[in-house]
Amino acid sequence: MDRIRKNFGFGYMRLPMKGSDVDLEKTCEMVDAFLDAGFHYFDTAHGYLQGRSEKAIKSCLTSRYPRDRYVLTDKLTMAYFKTEADIRPFFESQLEICGVDYFDFYLMHAQSADIFKHFKACRAYETALELKKEGKIRRFGISFHDRAEVLEQILSEYPQIEVVQIQFNYADFDDPAVQSRKCYEVCRRHGKPIIVMEPVKGGNLANLPEAAKRVFDDLHGGSPASYAIRFAAGFPGILMVLSGMSNLEQMRDNISFMQDFKPLNEAEMAAVRKVQDIFRSMHLIACTACRYCTDGCPQSISIPDLFAAMNTKKIYNDWNAGYYYNLHTANHGKASDCVQCGACEQVCPQHLPIRELLEKVAAEFETEKNEE
Repeated sequence: MDRIRKNFGFGYMRLPMKGSDVDLEKTCEMVDAFLDAGFHYFDTAHGYLQGRSEKAIKSCLTSRYPRDRYVLTDKLTMAYFKTEADIRPFFESQLEICGVDYFDFYLMHAQSADIFKHFKACRAYETALELKKEGKIRRFGISFHDRAEVLEQILSEYPQIEVVQIQFNYADFDDPAVQSRKCYEVCRRHGKPIIVMEPVKGGNLANLPEAAKRVFDDLHGGSPASYAIRFAAGFPGILMVLSGMSNLEQMRDNISFMQDFKPLNEAEMAAVRKVQDIFRSMHLIACTACRYCTDGCPQSISIPDLFAAMNTKKIYNDWNAGYYYNLHTANHGKASDCVQCGACEQVCPQHLPIRELLEKVAAEFETEKNEE
């Protein structure tokens, strides 16, 4: 932790794209701006952008800057190992793809009750701790998506865990599924530094409903994203807040308020509570557009995009949402094409009842009126 200088990190999950590839020129501009502002923490995983994120780490960061200029986190994801013997070769391939000899942080990715069982059966934690002894991992931790009692179990069984990455934002703070507050409290009881993911909830807290936006506008302060990120960063024990920035404008906005970080004041916290109440009243689909659900869908349904259209309809009562629904189903499956296999629900970090929600989306958009 001694190399951590600032509490704001670059999440390499939603990079600027050029077609199906990462726009390396724009990503290099973002990396340069981030480092020039004094920040240095980067977070990736092999599955981000279908393998393109790690490659972009090498192209835009590690091949262009000396090793002491950045702190790099990568992760071990369940999809990439079936046995203990698979882990080391996969890890070594990650080092090679990223262009480094070691990772500053290496996390057991997306831990939940079921995923933890697989990691235990394959001795993944033990293997990572061996790699730490060899100097290939400097800090060992987990990223987590489940109930607080599961986190309690994992931290009790593996006290060697040095850091925990959790989803933490004001919309999920008391959410019964995500349990941001409860997971935070478990980390604090165990004395574990916390890395925050999804502080802006996949962009949902940057693009607010009009009523919520007015609450923050009345403060005559920063952007909606600024209140979300500063909310997360202001809690004791928060080591790092990640932001999955996808363009230079977003990065510059985030740098503007995180370079000289100040926690929310009393009036700003009161505004956050008002916005929380607005969100609770709208019953939105709590999708963060991580897209873990899309790779394994046999019907090629672009689930996050269809959920976004549904939320847009709820927030703005927007007739145009139907247009975007048709756009996202022109070359992909419709919500009604779901075959109820449940593969999406097995990998959803938000534990959403995706099959049930797709039925509601189909009922909303696939009526005769909407298809005309």
